[in-house]
Amino acid sequence: MSQIHPSSFISPGAELDSGVVVGPFCYLGSKVRIGAGTILGPHVTVQGKTTIGEGNRFMGQASIGGLPQDLKYAGEESGLAIGDGNVIREFVTINIGTAAGSWITSIGDNNLLMACSHVAHDCVLEDEIIIGNNVLLAGHARIESRVIVSGGTAINHFVTIGCNAMVGGMTRVVKDVPPYMVLEGSPARVRGVNTVGLRRRGLGDEVVSQLRDAYRRLFAEDTPVTLAIQEMEARGGWCAEVSRLMSFLRDMERGYQGRYRESLRRPPAEA
Repeated sequence: MSQIHPSSFISPGAELDSGVVVGPFCYLGSKVRIGAGTILGPHVTVQGKTTIGEGNRFMGQASIGGLPQDLKYAGEESGLAIGDGNVIREFVTINIGTAAGSWITSIGDNNLLMACSHVAHDCVLEDEIIIGNNVLLAGHARIESRVIVSGGTAINHFVTIGCNAMVGGMTRVVKDVPPYMVLEGSPARVRGVNTVGLRRRGLGDEVVSQLRDAYRRLFAEDTPVTLAIQEMEARGGWCAEVSRLMSFLRDMERGYQGRYRESLRRPPAEA
């Protein structure tokens, strides 16, 4: 049975599974669905066509499912989907999607969004991501699994950050970030391999060594990236992670990230 503080307002039509806890002074809209065991702290607002999975925790003053900050938004019934086991800290804002995008903003499982971070319309966050304090994600950004984005970072529209990457604090990210790498600085550039993060994820020394070799060939030398990839493919024998890195870079060169992801519009998702 759900526990709802008497000072909170639950709109008719909202659906709460067993074990949901709604703290004081919360507001839940009529198209909100919340899975079992999710906890809402004080002054949390959840509105729009928003589906939230199980075992999530929302701290005080989070605003979830708000309208997009996009002048093209015309009131379409787009949505927001949040998976399981996420921690959403104080004053986080997450907006629903738009018809000009993918119709839905999506957040996966076991992510941590620290205080005052913002996830704009049509963003996609996969799993086990850490978003630092005051990080700003513009619309249509995609963050792949196990990424760390440090505090104060601003991420431009349509940017993709590859899996297991790390972005340093106060970085202005205006183009895609390759997987397994560290991006930092102003102007931002790839600084090396995310060695500490990879080892924490259980990747062995051989994988880290190959990624370091790939970094040297792809980013630290003067050879154009396209030519470096061709030379590496001709050599062969690379681990799956290096192959993934080369594939990501080829997609960047061909424009297959960013707006290409939404070139085939999906119909409105059922939340």
